[in-house]
Amino acid sequence: MKKLTAIFMSAVMCFLFAGCSNETAQSSDGQASTDSVSSAAVEIPKPDGFKVDGTKLIDGYGEEFVMRGVNHAYTWFKSDTDTALEGIEYVGSNTVRLVLSDGDQWDKVSRAELKSLIRKCKKKNLIAVLEIHDGAGKDEVSYLEHAVDYWIEMKDLLGENKAYAIVNIANEWYGTYNDLETWRDAYINAVKKLRDAGIENTLIVDSTGWGQCADSVLKYGNEILKADKDANTMFAVHMYGTAGKNEETVKNTIDTAIKNNICLLIGEFGWKHSDGNVAYDTIMQYSTEKNIGYLAWSWKGNGDDVSYLDVSRDWAGIDLTTEWGKPLVEGEYGIKKTSKTCSVYTKYASDDTSSDDEAAE
Repeated sequence: MKKLTAIFMSAVMCFLFAGCSNETAQSSDGQASTDSVSSAAVEIPKPDGFKVDGTKLIDGYGEEFVMRGVNHAYTWFKSDTDTALEGIEYVGSNTVRLVLSDGDQWDKVSRAELKSLIRKCKKKNLIAVLEIHDGAGKDEVSYLEHAVDYWIEMKDLLGENKAYAIVNIANEWYGTYNDLETWRDAYINAVKKLRDAGIENTLIVDSTGWGQCADSVLKYGNEILKADKDANTMFAVHMYGTAGKNEETVKNTIDTAIKNNICLLIGEFGWKHSDGNVAYDTIMQYSTEKNIGYLAWSWKGNGDDVSYLDVSRDWAGIDLTTEWGKPLVEGEYGIKKTSKTCSVYTKYASDDTSSDDEAAE
């Protein structure tokens, strides 16, 4: 009897041990499966580049993006740029438009500089609009061609950052209000050359007349867009005392651009200028109502004769100017109340800024 009992108990113990072993194995497999699912769940999709969709600019995660921010003259104030970017972020901007040079008039911005500059903007959750300033007001096509060559030289860097950087080909190239076909044809060639070189970033084309001849964009913008095989070009009008002189002019430009299915940006504007007062309050309000981006000129550093265009008296943005900085930043349709950070920085908890880019500094 004792022998039978011992055999029975041994069998029971073997069964129990086998059950525990099997349970442990199942638990282990289950844990591995859970870990696998968890690992897959936290994989962050890489954002695509910006895309123009009719009148809208779409970011790398498929969200509409409306620019709100200011211009900063990097080329002339390189040593103040770190503080300026901190201030531009501090006032709530989601975009900064940066003055660069291809070497035609000022020292050429090197690849290492540009790489570092883009990285710094990404650290501040700012979209970088990059513009070559050397051809401002020039009518010679060579200035536009040199800008195109500069961007092609930076092709790989631009491609790596197409979700964070937009190429404003040449600031205010073509100063005249006449012979708009010359401007059109030059930009058709420029856009084709950039795309054929493999640049995929969204492009911005400034209007003629030092950026203030809106008719050039409204009349010929779609012809330039058709020349872009990626259909990824938007257009900028700079609103000062001509393009922004009154409510009617501002609204007509915005309404006509929308009617013509043109993606419009107010690339620069002020509260007044040498050519007259500016309906800046209408620019901000109507841009907000119509989901149009606006970028004010400029953060700080304007010459004595146009110092009234400084948004801030200090680089950090603590002391905003009364007549321009405060309404721009704090007004009902100002930056703080209407700016929304691009989803490439907010949709997923990620950090795409940690790399060996530090070496560029």
